[in-house]
Amino acid sequence: MKGKIIACHECDQLYHYQPIETSGKASCTRCGSLLYLHIKNSLDRGIALYITALMLFIMANAFPFLSLELGGRVEENILLSSGLAMYQMGMPDLGIIIFFTSIGFPFITIICMLYLLIPLRFGIVPPAMGPIYRLIEAINPWSLISVFMLGVLISIVKLQDLANVITGFSLYALVGLLVAFAAARANFDPESIWEHFDYQPPDISDPKSLMNCHTCGLLTSAKAGVDECARCSSPIHHRKSDSITRTWALLMTATILIIPANLYPVMTVIRFGQGEPSTIISGVLHLIEGGMWGLAMIVFVASVVIPVMKLIVLAFLLVSVQRGSKWRPKDRTVLYRITETVGAWSMVDIFLVGILSALVSLDVLSTIRPGIGASFFAGVVVVTMFAAHSFDPRLIWDNAKLDDNDKVIE
Repeated sequence: MKGKIIACHECDQLYHYQPIETSGKASCTRCGSLLYLHIKNSLDRGIALYITALMLFIMANAFPFLSLELGGRVEENILLSSGLAMYQMGMPDLGIIIFFTSIGFPFITIICMLYLLIPLRFGIVPPAMGPIYRLIEAINPWSLISVFMLGVLISIVKLQDLANVITGFSLYALVGLLVAFAAARANFDPESIWEHFDYQPPDISDPKSLMNCHTCGLLTSAKAGVDECARCSSPIHHRKSDSITRTWALLMTATILIIPANLYPVMTVIRFGQGEPSTIISGVLHLIEGGMWGLAMIVFVASVVIPVMKLIVLAFLLVSVQRGSKWRPKDRTVLYRITETVGAWSMVDIFLVGILSALVSLDVLSTIRPGIGASFFAGVVVVTMFAAHSFDPRLIWDNAKLDDNDKVIE
């Protein structure tokens, strides 16, 4: 779009929009963040892939998922069983988290994307387009089908020595859903849905007065006197409000929660009436004793290393910003980007507890029950994800006095 000005959402560097080749990507020359991409026939691809994802989603929830056979008795599970089991066992917090991150949010995303893409394909702007897109952007980081799938694979391996695990049709539909959902997101060009919006170039005479919408990327001048995006109705601001204070508060909360999360059992395995409580660390050691080193490393990294490293990295970034550090801003931005991306994978332990508790419910033969440690650990994961989202990486660059700070790059 001729004359269009965009800003990097991680460092606020301004650019003139330049057309790029099909399947190409434009990245920020300063911090390396993705600016925009060009997907040919993005609307058509998106509609086809999201319809496929919807069909697979229905199949994944309509048929048996996993079954456990022990002593002539078979315990069947559907995809909904994990969250439902947590609720029935007196842990509604875990049930709600598992349900929305593995089923609810992906379903809402699929439906909302089809609501936007199908009318736009025929040149019709759907009602409430801005708020719907804002909802999609808000729940995207919490749609954790891939993490849930990893939890399923770990569960199958862990149960091999206990009983015969039978995979159902729903599991294969879930694999297809994971592929279709990921492909749909990868082939979506956000700019394709804003083509019908009448773009008005902002006043760039004072670059410091520009405000970048973090939802749709529209630049607005503070001189216009508006406090919400004209495209998607999101609140706009020069920097996230109270970013440092809120991130510190969330970080301290997560630090407190991580102590009981590692001290209390996350689940208890009961065999023939005898209970065997298991903490996160003892679960890793049990896998090592069983010779499953690869699986033990996956659980250890996801459940111990990532949460602790997120706390350390976010604390480091906050301190560096508060001290006005000019040290390697690009590296610190990349560090933040990695931290924000990998944080959700810690949820694999929660999915694992939910799947095992729902599947292994064979009365006196064998039963797995969730422990209070799982609730604390879920709190750590959720709070650290909120902390990462509340931190504004542009604060890193505010202290870096660079020659291109107030220039619009061609």
